[in-house]
Amino acid sequence: MAYDVTGRLHEIFDEQQVSEKFRKREFVLEVQDGQYPEHIKFQMVQDKTSLIDPFKMGDEVKVTFNLRGRGFNKNGQMLYFTNLEAWKIEAAGAANYGGGGGGQQQAAPRPAAQNQNPTLRAQPSAAPIASDDDNDLPF
Repeated sequence: MAYDVTGRLHEIFDEQQVSEKFRKREFVLEVQDGQYPEHIKFQMVQDKTSLIDPFKMGDEVKVTFNLRGRGFNKNGQMLYFTNLEAWKIEAAGAANYGGGGGGQQQAAPRPAAQNQNPTLRAQPSAAPIASDDDNDLPF
């Protein structure tokens, strides 16, 4: 599933060499969602770890990412984890301009379908996860 979100870079971490064949780098994006900002951690893996290099903390960026999840068995108990795997980062003002998209067609800005947060949008190929209309939770 591919999604994109726009926010301000809050923190950028150093690259980590997890194993001989796997490396990752994480960053935190501050996204305004109502009264309180959300701090969302993303990760980049392998050859994508340098995507964040042109940016600094405080920059407004648009991040395109995939939602990834895995399960694993640890001591007879099934455990699950979810990652937001970033594969494209661009300046927020340049989100719909210029080349460099790897031949990918850029869509014009559009309101988020069934999502109250206009900074987080699913790509057209992804189906909405759920409606927030009947959710009375304060967060």
